[in-house]
Amino acid sequence: MPMSQRDALEVVAKHRGDRVVISTMGSIGDWPALSDTPADFAYIPSSMGQGPALGLGLALAQPQRGAIVLCGDGSLLMNLGCLVTIAQHPANLWLVLLDNGLYEVTGGQPVAGAGRTDYAGLARAAGIARVESFDDLNAWQTAAKSVFAGSGPGFVWLKLEGRRGQKTPAAPRPMAEQIARLRAALGVVE
Repeated sequence: MPMSQRDALEVVAKHRGDRVVISTMGSIGDWPALSDTPADFAYIPSSMGQGPALGLGLALAQPQRGAIVLCGDGSLLMNLGCLVTIAQHPANLWLVLLDNGLYEVTGGQPVAGAGRTDYAGLARAAGIARVESFDDLNAWQTAAKSVFAGSGPGFVWLKLEGRRGQKTPAAPRPMAEQIARLRAALGVVE
């Protein structure tokens, strides 16, 4: 059964545990309806592709908690070097690639290499040992618990149905409020 982004993210929400979840770009539109805890962080920077770096930093600083980054294929292409960095700095980080083949929130243009780029192969070549790929919702639902078990880093490539005509989502709350909520959830004191 093909996967919609919403269906794929429902599985992540079910199996996230107490990890910080960083949603980026298109996933920000769906994630707040599935999870709205202080450990959820909607990251819309001025530069695509920086979510994995933020997730790695949080996973290194909070190894007992770990982090999941929800990253689109367009965003990952903006910073493919993050795969090598993640592999060289082992942490409890799961990079969940939401591959729909489109720059969904900027007009639905095809991503370069859509349908031809082997993201699992790129992650393995970068040195990430735990790499999984799913293009079927039932398979993803069945495997997700074991995918998120143990320690990271891990790379999960989810092949999704593309959606054209999406608008750039807004974060569910202002950045300063998100930062304060996340800091409190992580026990960071001033």
